[in-house]
Amino acid sequence: MTKFSIFGNLRMPAEWEKQKSTWIAWPHNKKDWPNKFDSIPEIFAKIIFHISQDQRVNILIENVVLKKRAILILKKFKVKFSNIRFNLCKTNRVWLRDSFPIFVKSDKKKKVLINWKFNSWAKYKDFKKDDNIINRVKKVLNLGTISPRFKKKRVVLEGGAIDVNGKGVLIATEECLLSKTQQRNPGLNKPDYEKLFLDYFGVRKVIWLKRGIIGDDTHGHIDDIARFVSVNKIFLAYEKNKKDVNYKILNNNHKIIKKFDGLKNLKIVKIPMPTSKYIEGTRVPASYLNFYIANKLVLVPTFKDKKDNLVLKIFKKHFKNRTIVPIDCSVLIWGFGAVHCMTQQEPR
Repeated sequence: MTKFSIFGNLRMPAEWEKQKSTWIAWPHNKKDWPNKFDSIPEIFAKIIFHISQDQRVNILIENVVLKKRAILILKKFKVKFSNIRFNLCKTNRVWLRDSFPIFVKSDKKKKVLINWKFNSWAKYKDFKKDDNIINRVKKVLNLGTISPRFKKKRVVLEGGAIDVNGKGVLIATEECLLSKTQQRNPGLNKPDYEKLFLDYFGVRKVIWLKRGIIGDDTHGHIDDIARFVSVNKIFLAYEKNKKDVNYKILNNNHKIIKKFDGLKNLKIVKIPMPTSKYIEGTRVPASYLNFYIANKLVLVPTFKDKKDNLVLKIFKKHFKNRTIVPIDCSVLIWGFGAVHCMTQQEPR
């Protein structure tokens, strides 16, 4: 690993490792849920309620007026206010999994913020507020920060594009990181990314899947298709319906992971995809893989789908020490994100 003179070697903890808090941004951009925004704040309040029962929730909020409104909704949901911290911070969108810096730990056990550049998935033009979240966060937390560069340019990377097992293995898709569509980092190839992952996350091996699901406007985020749930266990999305466009994509990803020999006793748990979902004629990226692991809970997106109960049973079987909490995301997904997309964990 590259040795940083100030911080030493760096490691990105896995999501299931002990957390100090969860970071969430309060929704305000009505354009992200056309004609359906009114119910969105209550969905956020429900999620905050569940997480706040056991750990701190840091909420980024646009202004004081919105904070007053948010407090009224949160009171209605009986959140544990002793675990709530508001931080005034302007944002374009709420998807902190991607716009927020990523927490890593040094070999001296110190937390460090990795400030990857955010450019709104190389798709939207309004992202300057989101790319500046780091300035507020580093003041609140008083942590050291590193802004990764490659050939003198800041590197773009979203948290939803990668998943780690905390022990040196990372999973990502070629579609997201290497495609010329929505290209984040022109000129970067696999070895370049692998060097960056080694330097900043302590990753020694990368599982490169080909593609993400249809309807995902990030163009291939991993957190809709494959997630580590322990050091050597991966939850993997699969599609039974051979006529569905996701069938070949997900089947191919399964073959790639089965061939991966860089992790001993690797176990694959197949998670069915919900029936394809359309809102106002647009296919949305509904997936049960967009779950969030908190200290004592796993928040699992549901979609009013006949497979919801089956999937919840699978989660209960594999997360015996955490409570499985279903979150109805059938409207939230209209913003093209679910529970994992809107959360960012801060390790202890």
